[in-house]
Amino acid sequence: MSQSFDYDLVIVGAGVGGHGAALHAVSCGLKTAIIEAADMGGTCVNRGCIPSKALLAASGRVRELRDAYHLKSMGIQIDNVRFERGDIANHANNLVAKIQGDLTNSLKRLNVDIIQGWGKLTGKQKVTVDTPDGEKTITAKDIILSTGSIPFVPPGIEVDGKTVFTSDQAVKLEWLPQWVAIVGSGYIGLEFSDVYSALGCEITMIEALPDLMPGFDRDIAKLAQRVLINPRDIETYSGIYAKKITPGSPVVIELADFKTKEDVDVLEVDACLVATGRIPVTQNIGLDSVSVELDRRKFIPVNDSMAVLSQGEPVPHLWAIGDATGKMMLAHAASAQGITAVENICGRTKEIDYASIPAAAFTHPEISYVGMTQEQAKEVGEAQGFEVGVSKSYFKGNSKALAEGEADGIAKVVYRKDTGEVLGVHIFGLHAADIIHEASAAIANRQSVNSLAHLVHAHPTLSEVLDEAYKRAAVS
Repeated sequence: MSQSFDYDLVIVGAGVGGHGAALHAVSCGLKTAIIEAADMGGTCVNRGCIPSKALLAASGRVRELRDAYHLKSMGIQIDNVRFERGDIANHANNLVAKIQGDLTNSLKRLNVDIIQGWGKLTGKQKVTVDTPDGEKTITAKDIILSTGSIPFVPPGIEVDGKTVFTSDQAVKLEWLPQWVAIVGSGYIGLEFSDVYSALGCEITMIEALPDLMPGFDRDIAKLAQRVLINPRDIETYSGIYAKKITPGSPVVIELADFKTKEDVDVLEVDACLVATGRIPVTQNIGLDSVSVELDRRKFIPVNDSMAVLSQGEPVPHLWAIGDATGKMMLAHAASAQGITAVENICGRTKEIDYASIPAAAFTHPEISYVGMTQEQAKEVGEAQGFEVGVSKSYFKGNSKALAEGEADGIAKVVYRKDTGEVLGVHIFGLHAADIIHEASAAIANRQSVNSLAHLVHAHPTLSEVLDEAYKRAAVS
């Protein structure tokens, strides 16, 4: 380390991305500090992935044990399944505390300095931290900004944190509303509809765009809607937006047509979850001190090496990762970006490959995907002059899925017809979030369906749905 700096690397934000970057930096021999204004672990550990998956796990068990028809088909009978809301909430809270502690301890063990307070740039290679003990200025050869995101609340929606709330409050499961409206049908809305419906709540799902589950592959969305929404106590609106939401008892929701803006209906419900996406935390972090302007959506502009850009050019020694960059707002994407940034800091040229980063919704059953949708692939194909092929296989033909009595599902492979290169894979079905990684590796290595069709999968396993899809693609 140069003697003129306090640290080799300072990371602003101790979420999953910042944590991953810090661990990798230490393994590369960099003296590292991490600054955190709130809870160690950021959104994922405290208000996102971790507590929501705990709630999904517990509520999923309740759903499974109450599905008398499903259990009876396997010769099992269970009566009077009960649950305690408080104990399910405690399961999530205890998991958060454990993982937050593990994350903090892993940094301390490696001698990463943890500085509590709001960190902001105050010039080149300089950060000022507003700590409980006063303002502290530290210098570093390199700085990584990992400031994360917060839930987006559209205009006209008033959040009180009790009757109208975001996912930040929903993960605490402080009560179970008899009738809950969920604004948004993306992965956050879907996952909470899974939790609430399993625990006996009535749901109204409100989606402003014309189709439910926007952003998901259309074939996947259609089947998922038939399995995750239609048979459950879920009423849906699409092409309709919440023009105004007023907290209280009841919560009053004024609905309007998204295209015409004409009033449609007024709902009175017990509670409302606002699941309309997330916006970056990029204000008051001192970017103006280094002449960096945010893009039109208020994200930090970066290149694929994770260098921060000013007027299209990299700012020396300044990097950004995670939700604040707006590239892929996923915890594991942030971690991958952090490792990429550290590699470049160490002089080893590396660029992130977003095409091979998978994503998942942990509904019952799960949804996962990696790479392009069929529509996206067709656009690229038209621009680059190649045809797109699509191959599908179904869980109904998979021996393991049939043995589990979980035969609803599909695997869809999108590929180039000329070379066979896999462009995207979309899965809906039992353990889809685990199966997707084989496809992620295939895309990362730019593999062809023709070679993948000759891989051997254990039988009987759920992974054979992908094997079958590859084989169908290769012979088409």
